[in-house]
Amino acid sequence: MENPSRVDLTESACELLRTLYKANGPLMFHQSGGCCDGSSPMCYPAGEFKTGGQDVKLADLRVAGIPELISFWMSASQFEYWKHTHLTVDVVDGRGGGFSLETPEGKRFLIRSRLFSDDEWAILENEVLPTGA
Repeated sequence: MENPSRVDLTESACELLRTLYKANGPLMFHQSGGCCDGSSPMCYPAGEFKTGGQDVKLADLRVAGIPELISFWMSASQFEYWKHTHLTVDVVDGRGGGFSLETPEGKRFLIRSRLFSDDEWAILENEVLPTGA
């Protein structure tokens, strides 16, 4: 079995990311464990959110029409809770309460999740993820 992905994007998320890319250039996501929007992935211009040793990179995401990969980061403490979980970034109408780039569009990113299967977890459980250090 090939390494399962930790993060995927819905087509709605890809459409919004293409719009945000046209206005902002290269993009990144960060999922924090904070109290404000802790369950919402925040989209920033690539490099605007400074990652460090307390952040892990779960994926580099490819979106058709965007030449650069979009990195998806999560705080290490949040990852400890979610490491058994496959994440799908989706979009809904409405405004989040944060600084994410989609806010002016009247949309917000959100996470849909499922537990990894036993087979997927057997592959991923010992995976070492890069940090922002």
